[in-house]
Amino acid sequence: MLKKIYWLILVPLSYLSNGQELFQKPDNVQTRWSSPENPAAEKGKGGLENYGRKGRAHVNLLPSDTLVLAYEPEGVSGTIRRIWMTIREKDKKMQLGLKLNMYWDGETKPAVSAPIGYFFGMGLGEMYPFESALFSNPEGRSYNCYVPMPFRDGMKIILINETDTAQSAIFYDVDYTIGEMHGDDHLYFHAYYRREDSTEMRNDYEFLPKLEGSGRFLGVNFGVEANQDVFLDSWWGEGEVKIYLDGDTDNPTLCGTGTEDYIGTGWGQGLYSHQYQGSSYIDFEEMRFCFYRYHVPDPVYFNTDIRMTIHQIGCCYQQHKEKFQKNGTVLYEAGNNPAPTDYEDYNGWLFERYGDDWSSCVYFYLDKPFSNLPEIHSYEDRIKNIDGI
Repeated sequence: MLKKIYWLILVPLSYLSNGQELFQKPDNVQTRWSSPENPAAEKGKGGLENYGRKGRAHVNLLPSDTLVLAYEPEGVSGTIRRIWMTIREKDKKMQLGLKLNMYWDGETKPAVSAPIGYFFGMGLGEMYPFESALFSNPEGRSYNCYVPMPFRDGMKIILINETDTAQSAIFYDVDYTIGEMHGDDHLYFHAYYRREDSTEMRNDYEFLPKLEGSGRFLGVNFGVEANQDVFLDSWWGEGEVKIYLDGDTDNPTLCGTGTEDYIGTGWGQGLYSHQYQGSSYIDFEEMRFCFYRYHVPDPVYFNTDIRMTIHQIGCCYQQHKEKFQKNGTVLYEAGNNPAPTDYEDYNGWLFERYGDDWSSCVYFYLDKPFSNLPEIHSYEDRIKNIDGI
C-alpha cells in the first residue's frame, strides 16, 4: 500500500507538474478548461446556455467536419495538462476515422496526427479498459491523456471526422494553463501514427521513420494482427526493437531482445497494464494484440536524428513444425539464409515472418513544433481489411 501511495505522489511532483510542488503557485499563470460548455475557454464564459443548467455538455460532428477542441491565439504561451474525451458511437470506424491533430505556435503542419483510439493508447480500433502513467481508459468508455504539452505562441487542437457517419455526441475537456514562459530546453510534444497491413519478410516494421532534430523519444503503443493463414497459432513476437540514434546507419546503438521483452514481460505475453508498459488487449483466437512501452524512467535522447524498427520474427516449436509441414508452410530460418528450411534437418526455432498487420502510434518531444515526418495514412488505408467496418 505504501508503494502505491508513493507512486501517486511521485508522478505529479517529479514529472507531470514539471517539478512544481503541489503546494506552490507560479506567478502569472492561469487555468483554463476548454469544453462544449466553454469552447473558447474564456474567463467568466462557462455554462452560458440553459441558464447554466447543463445546456451544452456535448456536440456532434458530421462527416468531413472539423471540431476545434482547444485554441489559443498568437502571443499566448502555456501548457496542455490533461485531455479527457468520450463519444457515443465507439465502433472501430470511429476509433480509426476520427483523427486528432494538434498544432503549436501557429504552425500549419500538425505536431500530433493520429486516429483517436491510437493516440489515447488503444489499437486495432478496439476500446478496452487500461491504466498507465500517461494514458488511461478507466472502464473502456473514455479517453484520458496526462502528457504535458508546452506551447510558446498559441496552439490549436482539432478533431476531424473522416468517416461517412455522424458522431452524435462528443464530450471533452482540454485542461491547460497559460502564462508560463518556457525555456530553451522545453520541447514540443508530437505523436505519429503508422500502419503496415501486410509486412514483408526480413523488412523490419518501421514504427518511427527517420526523424530529424533533437529531442526525447517518449514511447509507443502497438497493434498487431498476426498472419494465421500461413503461420497458424504460432508465436509472432520474437522481434527485437532497434533504435538508430544520431547518424546510425546499418546497425543501431540500442537493440532489445524480443517483443514481449521490450514491454517488460517474458516467455509470451499475457494481459496486464502497468505504469510504463503493458499488454492491454489480447484475442488469442484471432491472434490480435495491443501493447505499449513508455520511456519515462529510462529516457531515450537523440541529438540529430532517430529511427525505430522492430523485426518480424516468430518461433517454431515441435508442435508447430508438424502443423506447418501438414499445412505446406514454407519456413525461412531467421537470418540471411535465402533458402527455405528443410524440415528434416530443422533444429532451430526462430523464423522470418511476413503478412502480419502492424500499426502503431509513437510519442516524442522535439526541439521544434513541426517534424519532417510524412502525413499519416489515409482513412481508407487505416480501415483496410479491418473486420467489422
